[in-house]
Amino acid sequence: MSDSTKYKILIIRLSSLGDILLTTPVVRAINKEYPNSQIDYVVKKQYSSSLQYNPFISSLYLYEKEKVKSIKDQIHKKKYDMIIDLQNNLRSCALTFGLGTEVKRFKKPTFKKLLLVWTKINLLKEIKPMPMRYAEIAALQLDDNGLDLFIPKNINPQLAAGKKYIGICPGAKHFTKQWPEEYFIELGNRLSSQNSTIVIFGGKDDQKLCEAVSSKIENSINLCNNNDLLQTAIDMKQCQHIICNDSGLMHTATAVGTSITAIFGSTVSEFGFLPYLSANSILENNSLSCRPCSHIGRSSCPQTHFKCMKEIKPNTVFDHVKSFL
Repeated sequence: MSDSTKYKILIIRLSSLGDILLTTPVVRAINKEYPNSQIDYVVKKQYSSSLQYNPFISSLYLYEKEKVKSIKDQIHKKKYDMIIDLQNNLRSCALTFGLGTEVKRFKKPTFKKLLLVWTKINLLKEIKPMPMRYAEIAALQLDDNGLDLFIPKNINPQLAAGKKYIGICPGAKHFTKQWPEEYFIELGNRLSSQNSTIVIFGGKDDQKLCEAVSSKIENSINLCNNNDLLQTAIDMKQCQHIICNDSGLMHTATAVGTSITAIFGSTVSEFGFLPYLSANSILENNSLSCRPCSHIGRSSCPQTHFKCMKEIKPNTVFDHVKSFL
């Protein structure tokens, strides 16, 4: 396709928060490669704020189960020149089935991931971040910038400017991706004693955890909310550093340019869901033969010892955080 023609291009990535943010370098690359083109995007309604103000995206289709037929009809009427399916599951394939349009689908390395989980045979030795993997399917050249998350000017931070804030995100979707609550508390109190104000971040599912952590860290500020991503993002931007698990908020902090220390438990860097082009430190216990035990996370440790997280002590994380400060 020539960059002098206005093309209509559709991107599909329905979920989840981190995965969607990791597509933003691809959106930017498409805009640069085809500057006159219309770029539309299909995303689940609950994650739409991550793309809502992106200037490279013309319009969003808000995916809901009851609206699938309507969305597919609209896609058919638009007659897109290219569809880039970065989800590649039954739902995304159903949206594009029978349209007669070129569809470039992301080829998930599912077999290689499961082989690593089940047998520990590692065919993913080249650690390649997800934006690079996404870009390959459309032969796009990525720039040297990181993730995008655009915040409108009418959203103001709740944190006062000029103070030394350090953010903590204790939650994650799966138990085996959560550093222990008591470790976050110990670390938070140690950082608080170093004249930092600890700010707790989380979403709707993290409210009890964030309250428990905040209540035991002296002078901490609990900014856990009901999944208000853009408010969380602008408050993260006020922080000197963020400490988090392998979670969507890890990528949120990365997108607003705040340095992070990320703690990986049951998952590993080889899966590609890394902080992308940001100042970061990843801590993971590479001494265990049982890692990874999952490619997405589990509700409990299959070995019951949970050494992947428990052996990463607060003192170790403190030292890594201190190097950033």
